[in-house]
Amino acid sequence: MLFDSLIKEPLSYRMRPRNIDEIAGQKHIIGPQTALTKMIKKGYVPSLLLYGPPGVGKTSIAKAIAGTVHKPFLAINATTAGKKQIEDAVVQAKGEGNLILFIDEVHRFNKAQQDYLLPHVERGLITLIGATTENPFHEVNPAIRSRCGQIKELKALTKEDIVELIQRALADKDRGLGQYQLDMTKEAIELLADSVSGDARSALTVLEEAFKAAEEIEKGIYKIEIDIIKECIQNKGFTHDKKSDIYYNLLSSLQKSIRGSDTSAALHYLARLIEGGDLSAICRRLIVIAYEDISLAAPEVAVHTVTAVQAVERLGLPEARIPLANVVIEQCLSPKSNSAYTALDSAIEDVRNGQIGEIPSHLQDSHYKGAQALGKGVDYKYPHHYPNSWVNQQYLPDTLKEKRYYQPKESGQEKILSKVYHKLEQLKKEL
Repeated sequence: MLFDSLIKEPLSYRMRPRNIDEIAGQKHIIGPQTALTKMIKKGYVPSLLLYGPPGVGKTSIAKAIAGTVHKPFLAINATTAGKKQIEDAVVQAKGEGNLILFIDEVHRFNKAQQDYLLPHVERGLITLIGATTENPFHEVNPAIRSRCGQIKELKALTKEDIVELIQRALADKDRGLGQYQLDMTKEAIELLADSVSGDARSALTVLEEAFKAAEEIEKGIYKIEIDIIKECIQNKGFTHDKKSDIYYNLLSSLQKSIRGSDTSAALHYLARLIEGGDLSAICRRLIVIAYEDISLAAPEVAVHTVTAVQAVERLGLPEARIPLANVVIEQCLSPKSNSAYTALDSAIEDVRNGQIGEIPSHLQDSHYKGAQALGKGVDYKYPHHYPNSWVNQQYLPDTLKEKRYYQPKESGQEKILSKVYHKLEQLKKEL
């Protein structure tokens, strides 16, 4: 039988690199010419933090480092490990020499674990390699960060990296699938590599599933059809953690793509967010974009966006994607302006820096007995009593009377507001 001799461990586990020379991708941190590689090749391993999306090799790199320097290696998960496991690690380190301790989800490390472990890291008894999908500058305890000399961001593997990994798994007779006669076309390999978003674990998992579904085309020869690859890929679906970096990166990328008027990119990030399932976050961000990036250049877009959001709330998925597509494309192709909120931000900055000044007396409240005796509201000119409901008078405090926060843009409908603004400024100078 084809599977009688299969090793029980998953292919992704079996194909983990045994040393840093077998690591696929991540050349920016573990390539031949990097400082980290040069340290490791000389037998020195600094404590470090590895962060990045799932499946990019955080655990594999930690094990490969330990395999390269031939040091004891222990892996634990911060969410399940108790103080006892940390104590056992220290005992092992004292008995065997310097121990490389890999802590997955290190951002969840609690204070009791930390207080016991970190002194041993400082003394060099334990080398700490922490892994997290979260941005360590936001989520990892500063005490842990300060003990880790290096913080490295791992990237999703490239298509070429994944292709290399698949081919290695197909050829490896000891750990991979090389002991079997497999017929897998270049097109099938590239389709698989294209479809896993740089996730090595997913690529090897899909490959193994496709292998187990392979048909025998000749005695002892099995063909992995491209249709099998497609089916296995579809079964994987798409998810993202709503509290992870990728979640916020997708929202940021959606807004920046709309701001840059790139409809294809905006629809791509919208699709990924829709597949993540958080419609409320998408809607909030689109309303922000309508007022932040389009604003006075096309004020009707804000109305359209709110209407689309209401439709989304009533419809739910899958129909909600329809108004979302409409409003995202409209936002992309609308004229853009950020003059309104940047003007307010400038005013807020002055207020926070103490640039406020005394409110002119003619603007102050005069609706109480004795106000006029104090000079409050005296000489105020009521604009509606003048032609075009405008009269020249000072509104800003004396210390700020020459300040101009709003700088209109000649974009879309804001051109009309710009003309009015500049006309009023000219009148002030003439009167």
